[in-house]
Amino acid sequence: MKAFFSKNQPLRSYKTNLKSLDLISQTASELPKLLLTNKVQKKIDNLNSNSFAVDVLIKNKRKKEINLAMSHLSFIAHAYIWGGDKPRSILPEVIAKPWVQLSTYLGRPPILSYASYCLDNWYKIDPKEPVSLDNVALINNFLGGVDEDWFVTIHVCIEDAASDAIDAAYKLSLLNQKNKVNDFSKQLKRIIASLKKVNHIFSLMPEKCDPYIYYHRVRPYIFGTKDNPDLKNGLIYENQFDNEPQFFRGETGAQSSIIPFLDGALGIEHSNDNLRPYLNEMRDYMPPNHRKMIDNVEKKSKAKTYINKSKKLVKEYNDCLEEIRRFRAQHLEYAASYIHKQSQIQNPFGTGGSTIRGTGGTPFMKYLKKHRDETGKQKVNK
Repeated sequence: MKAFFSKNQPLRSYKTNLKSLDLISQTASELPKLLLTNKVQKKIDNLNSNSFAVDVLIKNKRKKEINLAMSHLSFIAHAYIWGGDKPRSILPEVIAKPWVQLSTYLGRPPILSYASYCLDNWYKIDPKEPVSLDNVALINNFLGGVDEDWFVTIHVCIEDAASDAIDAAYKLSLLNQKNKVNDFSKQLKRIIASLKKVNHIFSLMPEKCDPYIYYHRVRPYIFGTKDNPDLKNGLIYENQFDNEPQFFRGETGAQSSIIPFLDGALGIEHSNDNLRPYLNEMRDYMPPNHRKMIDNVEKKSKAKTYINKSKKLVKEYNDCLEEIRRFRAQHLEYAASYIHKQSQIQNPFGTGGSTIRGTGGTPFMKYLKKHRDETGKQKVNK
């Protein structure tokens, strides 16, 4: 069983002799300077339509380089769309065509999603040392700086810390009445220990990511086109999709596979309401193998049924849910301080994007409160 996050998966470099692929990498690395000097759109508009060709990558099925090229192009595209005085509603073919090609190969939409923003966008500074906040750097940035890097590397390290919980949850989902109490207990304890690390890392967000900087210098570049009042008519991918406007969600933590997988393995249920279709839709933005794993564990896991029969297991199960509830509660606090509070402050730099909805287009405060409360309510009384 592979965890969602592999310490060795992301590339540390991107080397190729092909000019078009070199140009993608070079352009992505220049984004902070191009955005600062308002030259992103001019640079892209001056390229010919085949400057970013990715055919050779797809032909040779070089999956790791495809993931990295997808990350590069996603950053370039979003810088182009959101990097001017007002959003661009037409994405030039030079970006649109290769972006659609890569997204088709990878099985997720041509938009900056969590996979390209976080999972495939980091490297270890010292390859011999473990993943940590002191040993992770980003490959792609928008404006760059401590706050943007910290915001993403916190998520990178959360994914790493959660890998043991994912593996334990998978093994827990395979257990049944033939297994001993200790078999269940072992995996529950692993989940608890792993999630404690996750929550500790998450608590460090304010140390180097200021709410004001996040809202005005990080968040504006990661919006999508669906349910976005600034692009209410969608985005046209030039000479793709028959030039019909497309509507895709923006990057959001709801596209991480960690919590949906744990919910599925532990039998945590959420009521059906107008947010349920949104959560299901978020899976379309995950790598296909992540979606498949979540679907499988939801269908197969009967762990909660067997856990209910043991007092010892009930306590450990409730401890698991408490760590998940804590994570959701912390997320809610950050949403309030990093987004809602900032949206109320008048300043000369704009609104940092939609003040009502999250980057994925959802009414985020309501969504986060609901799932925090539902997690806590499903602790087992014994």
